[in-house]
Amino acid sequence: MGSAGVFIVDEHEPVRTALAERLGHADVIRILGHTGRAEDVVLEVVEKQPDIVLFEVKRSDGLGLELLRQLAALPSAPKLIVLTSYPSSWEQDAANRAGAVSYLLKDIESEELIKNISRILEEE
Repeated sequence: MGSAGVFIVDEHEPVRTALAERLGHADVIRILGHTGRAEDVVLEVVEKQPDIVLFEVKRSDGLGLELLRQLAALPSAPKLIVLTSYPSSWEQDAANRAGAVSYLLKDIESEELIKNISRILEEE
């Protein structure tokens, strides 16, 4: 596998920046960008064409699952991985129904997250 293009969606800029920094050191990952603004998510994903979107569905605007569905419906949809700080079985089921291929905790070790991304791309 070559390097995977990754885009990060999370309302909290410090979280996005830290995640981009953590993953940016991996040879198999290219961080293509990140946003927290709901109005930018679909447009930026269409423009940047990532292989993977790391996505936090908990949003103050309540649009997380809807945005996830919109990304999953794109013609060349990326693989969607939900990263959350506070897991719930209801949210995991809803995210899977909306198109997520994985549901992980944000405190996952960087190496483990990279392995998950690689595994998901190999399953294509």
